[in-house]
Amino acid sequence: MWLIAGTVPENGFPFYTGGIWEDSKVEGDMLVLPNGKKLPVARGATALAATAIMASQAIGKPVPRLLLVGDCGTGKGSDEAYTWLSENLPSIAEKAGLEGLTFHYFYPDLDGHNRVFMALEDLKPKPMLVADAGFMYVAKMSGYATSYDLFTPDIGELAFLADEMAPHPFYTRGFLLAEEEDVPELLKRARSHDNCPLNMIVKGKTDYILCNGELYAKVSEPSVEAMECIGGTGDIVTGFATAFLAAGYPICKSALQAARAARYLALFCNPNPETQAAELIDNIGKMLRQNMELIQKE
Repeated sequence: MWLIAGTVPENGFPFYTGGIWEDSKVEGDMLVLPNGKKLPVARGATALAATAIMASQAIGKPVPRLLLVGDCGTGKGSDEAYTWLSENLPSIAEKAGLEGLTFHYFYPDLDGHNRVFMALEDLKPKPMLVADAGFMYVAKMSGYATSYDLFTPDIGELAFLADEMAPHPFYTRGFLLAEEEDVPELLKRARSHDNCPLNMIVKGKTDYILCNGELYAKVSEPSVEAMECIGGTGDIVTGFATAFLAAGYPICKSALQAARAARYLALFCNPNPETQAAELIDNIGKMLRQNMELIQKE
């Protein structure tokens, strides 16, 4: 089993663990949980989860399971999730097996993160760990970033990882103005201070794939300019990476394929700046069936 854990921007949304034991699905622009609750697929954890579900179905693999909690930035829902995960991960692994986890945004609480991390460290075998968005922040702050398997930052987030002094992206120094040409130096800085894992997808006009600590590939084509204006496209990349990892593809191949898949999805959909992430995600199955050979090429 692969688990996606994250928050939704609803303080009133109840902590929901039922998605761990049953499949969720995507219907149009809605993520439908096993209890019938529908969440809009816009950006964030829902866009990531919907992408992973649609991609897994398209390649004929089991869909990842979901753990979601409402949190609009107060940290209350995140704290509940941290506690539940730290207490229940061993029984989940024993009951269902746990091949990997993809973490999206949780309030960056060091104690909560470390309790979850220690629970994961005790599992045999240890599951693969992917972090996007706010979970990268707390992973870096904890000092355990190198113990993760994959981060998926954009260039601004990479600048935070490269700044060994910054406790939060708000406090990133001049690196915050980083451009595409700065990526190699930012990667070097982040690696030298142990603020990132050996594998990363750095998302931008050109995607940089870091594999085993070295630059593995750069992906710049196909290029669809409108994607720069659409919220949730970075979450789509992480969703693809999750689906490919859950399918058992090697990590370097999964990262490269994820970057390519998002670009071929844009080419397939021909979006404009008003296109929503849900419209892109709805076409994942058709796109993968038509383009999988191109996405998987060596």
